[in-house]
Amino acid sequence: MNNLTLIHHDTKLSDIVIAEPTALTVLNRFGIYLGLGDLTVARACDNLGIDKDFLTTILNTYLHESYFPERILASFKAATIVDYLGQTNNYYAQFQLPNIERHFNLLISKSDPANNNLELMLRFFHEMNGQLLARIADDRNHWFPAILQAEAEAEARSQDADALSGDRVQEPEDTVEDKLGDLISMMVIHLQGDHDSNLALAVLMALANLKKDITQNNRIRNRLLLPIYQVLSKA
Repeated sequence: MNNLTLIHHDTKLSDIVIAEPTALTVLNRFGIYLGLGDLTVARACDNLGIDKDFLTTILNTYLHESYFPERILASFKAATIVDYLGQTNNYYAQFQLPNIERHFNLLISKSDPANNNLELMLRFFHEMNGQLLARIADDRNHWFPAILQAEAEAEARSQDADALSGDRVQEPEDTVEDKLGDLISMMVIHLQGDHDSNLALAVLMALANLKKDITQNNRIRNRLLLPIYQVLSKA
């Protein structure tokens, strides 16, 4: 996976990105970009007004599959988690998904037209893309506003914050995550004909990074935010 130990407040951001470049996609959502110099997590957070404990927890959750401190995450306001997931959704819709489609179209344009597998894979990607964008729209228009309203109402009633971790609930299936896995398998196993191997690799890596990102954020959505919302909505 990567050679990173757990991240702390004094960890240099450059060390994180050098060890695991995909972490930059998470940092970007907090307004942190390349040209990191010797910035530590704590200094970057102080400069940007970010909660350093929240950023540290999110980075560790993203980078380490076995790391998921539900009690720590549950100590943050639901609005903080919603804001991060909203930024994540924006990154998917505005950057990651369009980038994958551009590379896919370029790969097709530079491949043997007799190779019908790529056209099939692109249609499969469009189906997954549509489902993910529909979920993003539902988050933006319905689920996230409902969580924020429920939290505001609970705070007005002085809801006990310790109760907001809720009971564990069954995690809903994510067909987007499954379809990304299927698409990655299709490319690895069934890609045929003459094609640009560098472009094929670019598409494959972009799909793999998106799947990893969605998998990690689904843990936050389903194991933390969903139980919190269920407690708030019943309060």
